[in-house]
Amino acid sequence: MNVIFIDSFSGEELLHMMSQDVAGILAAAQGESVTFPVGHFKYEFHNLDFYEDNGQVRQELVIYVKKI
Repeated sequence: MNVIFIDSFSGEELLHMMSQDVAGILAAAQGESVTFPVGHFKYEFHNLDFYEDNGQVRQELVIYVKKI
C-alpha cells in the first residue's frame, strides 16, 4: 500500500513509500516524533484514501504531521 507523509501546515509531501506493514507504520508515526531530513514532526491525523488506477480500486494511507 502507498503510505504518504504530509506536512499539515505547508501541504508538502515529506515521504512517499510502499509498505505491507501499514499498522506498524501508523503506530510508529503516532509515537513521540517522526524525523525526516527536513526536521522533526509530530503526528496529527491520518486518512485512508481510495482511488481508481487502470480500472482497479487502490488505497493509500496519508499521514499528516506538524513540525515541532
